[in-house]
Amino acid sequence: MEWSDEGIVIGVRRHGEGSAIVELLTRQRGRHLGMVRGSRRLAPLLQPGNTLSAHWRARLEEHMGNYTLEAVALRTEAMMGLPHAVFGITHMSQLLRLLPERDPQPGLYQAFSAILDAFGDVEAAGILLARFELAVLRELGFGLELECCAATGQRDDLIYVSPRSGRAVSRMAGAPYADRLFGLPPFLVDTSRSPQMMDVEEAFRLTGYFLSNRVMEPRGTSFSEARSSFIAAWKRWRQVQSAPSARPAMLSVR
Repeated sequence: MEWSDEGIVIGVRRHGEGSAIVELLTRQRGRHLGMVRGSRRLAPLLQPGNTLSAHWRARLEEHMGNYTLEAVALRTEAMMGLPHAVFGITHMSQLLRLLPERDPQPGLYQAFSAILDAFGDVEAAGILLARFELAVLRELGFGLELECCAATGQRDDLIYVSPRSGRAVSRMAGAPYADRLFGLPPFLVDTSRSPQMMDVEEAFRLTGYFLSNRVMEPRGTSFSEARSSFIAAWKRWRQVQSAPSARPAMLSVR
């Protein structure tokens, strides 16, 4: 058995003296592990966030198999100068490991790759990462229903989300229970909308709640510190940018 595909590194762990088990999110075959021999000399390639050309081979399909890897896009050097990017890659890799192994995820692969390429734009990175979390919930079978009101069925003036059902609620229907509902940031349902800082914070609060309660806690796990560190770095950057003396060219938080 063998195949060739493109994949993004989401995890590496040593195996013996000179080998490593490399975990890729591949374009066509989803999350897939394989052994890499002579991993020390390939260390610059085997960094989370790098896109590689992968050739996989095994005697049987159910075996782990061996990877032969070549560079396609090496992002490590650029990311090291962007603290929010390091946190973001770590967090997204944790989420991607929740996916079933060898289950094709072309949509998430495309979204993951787009975010990695957008990390130089800090504002865009925050917006895209919030949408990425929403997409992961959907792929895991816990997608939020944000297109119409859970109580009335109407499709306009949706400003809340029920923490019990994960469904949108209209302004009128939700008013008596507003203190018990999440806000629904408009940019999560309309990609043409430009969100404010509070919208992105509310989006992370919303997706964080459902990821924690429906995905993490039932598995006996929790978010790594990378998620909160990314959000904190993103918020600091937005605050600096909104200050009167902010320099338009600033791209990172230190």
